[in-house]
Amino acid sequence: MAANRRKSVRRAIGYGAKVVAPDGSWNRDCRVLDVSATGAKLAIDRPEDLPRDFFLALAMHGNALRRCRVVWSKTSEIGVKFEQRKAAT
Repeated sequence: MAANRRKSVRRAIGYGAKVVAPDGSWNRDCRVLDVSATGAKLAIDRPEDLPRDFFLALAMHGNALRRCRVVWSKTSEIGVKFEQRKAAT
């Protein structure tokens, strides 16, 4: 069995969410299969059409956004890492 290399514990949730372009020009429905403090696994159609970086809208009205980077992709699932916000200077 492969070792779990995750830095944070993941919780299975199955919530509906949206993948949103960084400039807000498009969005796509997805389902958050599991989530942790550092990333998530998403179920989405045609993951190969997604850019490497995007926002994940976790709330109905898009007021809970997380900047994401795709770290792996399968036929209908992707793994994303939540990118850290830059500190204000």
